[in-house]
Amino acid sequence: MAERLSPEAIEVGTGRSWDDWLAFFDSIGAAELTHQEIVAAASGCGAPPWWRQMLTVRYEQHIGRRLPGQAPDGTFTVSASRTRPGSMDDSLGRWTEVVGETGADGVAWTRPPETTSSDRWRYWRGQLEDGSRVIVTVTDKGPDRSVVSVQHEQLDTPDAADGWRAHWKAVLASL
Repeated sequence: MAERLSPEAIEVGTGRSWDDWLAFFDSIGAAELTHQEIVAAASGCGAPPWWRQMLTVRYEQHIGRRLPGQAPDGTFTVSASRTRPGSMDDSLGRWTEVVGETGADGVAWTRPPETTSSDRWRYWRGQLEDGSRVIVTVTDKGPDRSVVSVQHEQLDTPDAADGWRAHWKAVLASL
């Protein structure tokens, strides 16, 4: 799972120590607030936009509301990527050939995955019977190279996330 932000990184990024942020969150009763309400409160204290989310996530981890890598809805997301030789279309074709349309790691798709494209990217999306989603983005990386990025969302547990991360890394290595 993702590592927590260090107190040093928080202080450099926000101009306030983690202890100051904890005192602030405690003073406003943030443990009883929603994720969005905590983000709004951090905004009112001058935290830069990206840091508002990161501080809120870190606080929610601190109070035990969520685990590292866990989304506000309780699910987990993993991602992996690989640069490979070939155009975006070559990489998307190879991905489709390796993954297929029957499922992933023994879990069936709810319907055949869909692809969309533009001049700048290729998308491949599928929903698995376990309720999770797989989104693959292929982007150009220069002359005859492309990046294949996999994001697997709506996973139920950290163990499921770890298992799928290993699976997708193995798939990417086989491209």
